[in-house]
Amino acid sequence: MSHGIWTPENFGWIAVPRNRSNVPSAEEVAGMNNEFYSDPMDAWPVTDVTDKARDYAQQHLSKETYNHSMRVFCYGIYIIQHYFPEYHSKDFFETWALTCLFHDIGTTDENMSNTHMSFEFQGGLLALKKLQEFGAHKIQAESVAEAIIRHQDPGETGTVSAMVQMIQIATEFDNMGLQPHLVGREVIESVTARLPRMGWSGCFSSTILKEIRLKPWCHTTALENFAESVAGNELMRPYE
Repeated sequence: MSHGIWTPENFGWIAVPRNRSNVPSAEEVAGMNNEFYSDPMDAWPVTDVTDKARDYAQQHLSKETYNHSMRVFCYGIYIIQHYFPEYHSKDFFETWALTCLFHDIGTTDENMSNTHMSFEFQGGLLALKKLQEFGAHKIQAESVAEAIIRHQDPGETGTVSAMVQMIQIATEFDNMGLQPHLVGREVIESVTARLPRMGWSGCFSSTILKEIRLKPWCHTTALENFAESVAGNELMRPYE
C-alpha cells in the first residue's frame, strides 16, 4: 500500500496543548451544527495493516475490551469529523484505528503478568514491534506507541501529540463520561447498539484495581480515584 509522501503530521505528530485548550468548550459546541450525519464505522480504514491489527486484537483482547476499543474509534472519529477537520487524512484515520485497537493490549492477563512495567508502557512497546511486523511505517508505529504510552497522562502543562490527545479524550469519554458535550446521545446509542458495553464500567474498574494490586508502582496510580470514576460512569450507565 502506498501512502505517497511520509509526512509525520499525517500520522498524528502534531503538537497540541496538553490542557486541551484547543478542544471546543460546551458553549462553543452548543453554537455548532453537530448533526450526526454519518456512521463512524464508514470511516474505518480497510488496509493490510488494519486487517492484521484487527485480527490480532480480536485474538488477544477479551470481547469487552475489543468492543471498548472499537467504541473509542467511533467516538474519536465523530470528534474528528466535527471539530478537527485538519486531521482528515487517510494516514491519520489509519493511525487512529491502530491506536484504538492496541491501546489496551497491555491489560490482557498474559501481558499484565509477563512484565513489571505499567500496562501502557508495555502496550506501547508491543504495538511498536507488532505494527512494524504488520507493515506499518516506523513513523506511524511510533505515533501509535507514543499515544498508547501517554493515553493515561492528562495534565495542564506542556504539549502532547494530536494522536495522544485524541486517545485521551475518546477513552475518557467511554470510560468515565468526561467532556460529554463533544458527542451527542444519539451517537452513544448508535455506537453501543453495535458495540455493546457488556458491563464495561465494572470490567475495566476491576482491571484497574488488578494492575494496582499486582504493580503498586504502576502509572495508573497517578490517576486519583480512577477505578471509582470508571465504576461510577453515570453517562454510560443506561447502556451497561
